[in-house]
Amino acid sequence: IIDPFTGTGTFITRLLQSGLIGKDELAYKFKNEIHANEIVLLAYYIAAINIEQVYHNIMGGDYVPFEGICLTDTFALYEKDDLVSEVMADNSTRRRKQKKLDIRVIVGNPPYSAGQTSANDNNANIGYPTLDASIRNTYAAHSTATNKNALYDSYIRSIRWASDRIGSSGVVAYVSNGGFVDANTADGLRKCLVDEFSNIYIFHLRGNARTSGEQRRKEKDNVFGMGTRTPIAVSVLVKNPKATKHGQVHFCDIGDYLTREQKLDKIVEYGSIQGITDANDWQLITPDDHNDWIGQRDNSFEKFISVGDKKDANAITIFETYSCGVQSNRDAWVYNSSRKNLEQKIIETTDFYNSEVERYKLKFNTTPKESRQNIDDFLSNDESKIKWSSSLKPKVEKGVEHVFDATKIVKSLYRPFTKQWLYFDSMFNHRPYRMPSLYPNGIGSNLTISLTGLGSAKDFSAVISNVVPDIQLHANGQCFPFKVYETHSDESNEGGLFDNQDNQSANVKDGITDEGLKHFVDAYNGASISKEELFYYIYGLLHSTEYKERYADNLSKELPRIPAVKKFDDFKAFSEAGRKLADLHLNYETVEPYPVTIEGGALLLSTFHDSDYYVTQMKFASKSDKSTVVYNHKITMHDIPVEAYEYVVNGKPALEWVMERQSVKTHTDSGIVNDANLWATETMGDAAYPLKLFQRVITVSLETMKIVKSLPKLELNV
Repeated sequence: IIDPFTGTGTFITRLLQSGLIGKDELAYKFKNEIHANEIVLLAYYIAAINIEQVYHNIMGGDYVPFEGICLTDTFALYEKDDLVSEVMADNSTRRRKQKKLDIRVIVGNPPYSAGQTSANDNNANIGYPTLDASIRNTYAAHSTATNKNALYDSYIRSIRWASDRIGSSGVVAYVSNGGFVDANTADGLRKCLVDEFSNIYIFHLRGNARTSGEQRRKEKDNVFGMGTRTPIAVSVLVKNPKATKHGQVHFCDIGDYLTREQKLDKIVEYGSIQGITDANDWQLITPDDHNDWIGQRDNSFEKFISVGDKKDANAITIFETYSCGVQSNRDAWVYNSSRKNLEQKIIETTDFYNSEVERYKLKFNTTPKESRQNIDDFLSNDESKIKWSSSLKPKVEKGVEHVFDATKIVKSLYRPFTKQWLYFDSMFNHRPYRMPSLYPNGIGSNLTISLTGLGSAKDFSAVISNVVPDIQLHANGQCFPFKVYETHSDESNEGGLFDNQDNQSANVKDGITDEGLKHFVDAYNGASISKEELFYYIYGLLHSTEYKERYADNLSKELPRIPAVKKFDDFKAFSEAGRKLADLHLNYETVEPYPVTIEGGALLLSTFHDSDYYVTQMKFASKSDKSTVVYNHKITMHDIPVEAYEYVVNGKPALEWVMERQSVKTHTDSGIVNDANLWATETMGDAAYPLKLFQRVITVSLETMKIVKSLPKLELNV
């Protein structure tokens, strides 16, 4: 038996106290068959003392040291020789002994870590070539996800390590991040668990704080309190080579809306796997063709045409291409409400970056590349000066200097109904993706529909943009364009998107494919449909509550597929609704403000100076009442229609996005201030802009929901 990540030894001490091992066998077990690893020195000593003390309390007699504990990185133990063998000879001996053991039970609480959060930390994740190769050949090989980085999270590494360690027979029991149960990236992991284990018991404790809306309320509290935002699962994985059935998935969901105390009480009530069995609460799951366990997809979805497909070049899709929004990896540096402040910060960052390039050249210009200092150890990690990323560091090594260009400061849709100035530049934007071909120079005239990214814990939504979108406009959002620019041009079309198309024909092609259009024309017996009408049909359909609810499980795991509704009249109704929604969502800054009641009377506003509209953070007057919002110490809004909060985009009501983003925020590490009031005064020329924006988004929200509720019933030929 081993606890490979023992911490302070809780699992082993509870095992000793449980009575599962009789006193007549405990001495032998303690000396020979119970083992633990810990990498943190202080925790290692505490664990040893805790385990020894519990054993002594049970057995009495002479104090017996616990020789089954090793100071080690469990994953590294099988990767390389002992690095501290000379200074900790006893520990090294125990490590070598442990590696030879026939481990049959692995129990513990593995660490959770998917990656280094900041390149400035200079604390890159440790690589484990053998273990990572095992993941690459199993979980990753069977995954359909494009980005598979999450499969190298420590807790997933621990599952792979444990399965390999017990070989063909044994038990793995973990309390861990429960994201693998339904994560899009974990489809290959789920397949391998079914292939490798005879019985899989998953007790899902929920508590995913990264969800939103009603789903967030269902997840409720985490059993670890505020210690983690991830869902938690107890997993018992059994390899029994003599089992008559293999790959049986037994699943128990602890339930909706439960507090931490209620969850802990239920755990005590069940007590064991047998307790859940006696309560008849195990659900036997048959994985579907996508290796989904819960939230299994509606297979009829596959009959519809996809909006895009980058894996199959021959697939017929609606859109020619699509792209993530801009991923800067340094938002505080390249986004700001003030164009002046952004320009100043980029100039300062450019100067500092170029000084690092020059310093590197001076030090290593005559040094062979293989003898140079590691770039991570060389660069300054002062986040008040710069934010590094994996794309920027190699440019220092190559001697690439940056020249500031003020024309690269462009408008961007940073979050729903929140525009910011963006320094749109391939040097300081970690990954621009295909945005330069959708918005050349950041000012090309275009429309893009941004959708919730795959695997997001947030409910699916869509929002349209006519300026460069950020990747988190939606959670890891994907953007589908009406036009694609084949060449970069400094000219911008000042008219409407669909005006003067002849003048742009040399530079622009349709974002919607001819085959995609034909698919819908054929569905309606050759009816006359333009690509513009199809574009708006898609936007309308993606707002259909019926569509989003019916295919919720599909939309959380794959890109939307677009059905042709039965009747052409309904097609036209969806298209017209999509056009109206787009007009609302694009022109939200000019719609009529909703007439809220201002405390003290509307006439009071006529006496205000610009400084009276300054907002630092809007807030609700009380948690239970969203009809009243405190704008600042002078302005309070009453009679806000609560139905306006029904319009949810990217996981929260549009109004709450306004409340969150129309504020003054100071970035912790850099000290950079982003003051939304400066967008109001510098860009919009109206100090009252944040107040009016809130009122306007009330109008947008109410009108949006009116249109959504009037959409035709989703009648399909399936």
